[in-house]
Amino acid sequence: MDFARARTIMVESQVRTADVTDQRVIDAMRTLPRELFAPAPKRTLAYADLELEAAPGRVLMRPRDLAKLVQALAPQPGERALEIAGATGYGAAVLAACCAEAISLDPDPSLSFAASAALEAAGIGNATTASTPATAGWADGAPYDVILLNGAAEIVPEAWFEQLKPGGRLAVIVRQGAAGEARIYTRSGANTAYRVVFDAFPPVAPGLERPATFAF
Repeated sequence: MDFARARTIMVESQVRTADVTDQRVIDAMRTLPRELFAPAPKRTLAYADLELEAAPGRVLMRPRDLAKLVQALAPQPGERALEIAGATGYGAAVLAACCAEAISLDPDPSLSFAASAALEAAGIGNATTASTPATAGWADGAPYDVILLNGAAEIVPEAWFEQLKPGGRLAVIVRQGAAGEARIYTRSGANTAYRVVFDAFPPVAPGLERPATFAF
């Protein structure tokens, strides 16, 4: 398979047509070998317009959704980023192309290991990996300028807001039943506010489901 040609088609047909105009995001997705972040049996699907299964029950977001989230976060060259539930780390790779440093956090140590290998194979020297429950974030590296969730959440843990710098931004796709909206939260002092940037419906990431309520 001609992966370079597939990358170009992905950018032209999925990313640019979704109103992504940030040239850094476009260049990152045109350059990064997404196939390295896919399990070997799934590599021919690396540039398809779908959530790519990275492990049973785990996905990388659609290229369109990731590109729009990163653009809305507007990471700057000197900033630090955290990707939560990053699976094999493709989101962190895109963030690393736009800022000074990125960390890919996943609760599954085997996926963190796969992310580390993929980032190294792609030649990305300013991204690292960590493993801890998604709800906890990664306090060891905090505070962050930008945080991005790979996938969706039914809850947004307070720890994520606490790990943002003043003026920091958090990108989360919040699922409420079948509906889903991509939100950009901005921290101002002890307060946060959000704006909705688009609709999206990726699967809920592990540990971010709303607790079941008891019914009589």
